[in-house]
Amino acid sequence: MRRRSAVKTLALAAGSTLAGRNLAQASTSGGEENLASTAESAAILIDTTKCMGCRMCERACAEANGLPEPPKSVEPGVPRDTTEGQWTVVNRYETEGGPVNVKRQCMHCLQPACASACLTRAMVKTDDGPVIWRGDKCMGCRFCMLSCPFDVPKFEYHSANPRIQKCRMCFDRLQEGESPACVSGCPANATAFGTRTEMLDLAWSRVYAEPDKYVHHVYGEHEAGGTGVLYLASVPFDQLGFRTDLSLQAYPTFTREFLYSVPFILTMFPPFLLAVSKATAGNRQEEGEG
Repeated sequence: MRRRSAVKTLALAAGSTLAGRNLAQASTSGGEENLASTAESAAILIDTTKCMGCRMCERACAEANGLPEPPKSVEPGVPRDTTEGQWTVVNRYETEGGPVNVKRQCMHCLQPACASACLTRAMVKTDDGPVIWRGDKCMGCRFCMLSCPFDVPKFEYHSANPRIQKCRMCFDRLQEGESPACVSGCPANATAFGTRTEMLDLAWSRVYAEPDKYVHHVYGEHEAGGTGVLYLASVPFDQLGFRTDLSLQAYPTFTREFLYSVPFILTMFPPFLLAVSKATAGNRQEEGEG
């Protein structure tokens, strides 16, 4: 009887394990359609040759999203990263072509690794293009932070009710037919907003019109499978702090299977150990009596 019970327990653990694995596979395969993005999704073009470093985009972003006021002065030559309280930053780089100002924020990937890694779909790619975070669905695992190749999502470590914070491309404004605040607030027209097709057409038209002014590369057209934020520059992008080692393949194909296996292991491994313990308890008891 003891052996029969042990076999039953092991079978139950194995069944639970297979069910969990199938659930994870279903979750990952079912997400492909949600991650798909069309040429009509919203996009921002940032022309670094036009940016004068006024940082008005930082102020417009903070005002529109209820964020703290950006610092009035920044240390020259020290690149800043986005934070939980500042979703866009402008950095100044000294390059072979002279100083260049670069606005940085979430890249709003066409197939975002952060959304693929999110077990509860708190981080999601909207049909309109922006990648947004939904607090009512988040369980705080922070897989989105680990998976992002651009290191964008930030966690409020010092908050009693912590959230994941990042640029949302002013999703609420887009629903009202308005442009993102950073685009509307740029006095130098260094940013443009429209569909991704329109922004790519605009970018390449500028390159072809002034081939000596621009590097013949639109950053974000193919990087990480393509992004909703595109860049033009007069110098190679590696001189502007951009990652140039990124795959041209969408990152969810690299991260999804591994990240879904983590909760699977954490959930299913304890029952398996319990089954093994029960299966071998009889043998241990007999050895003790002997």
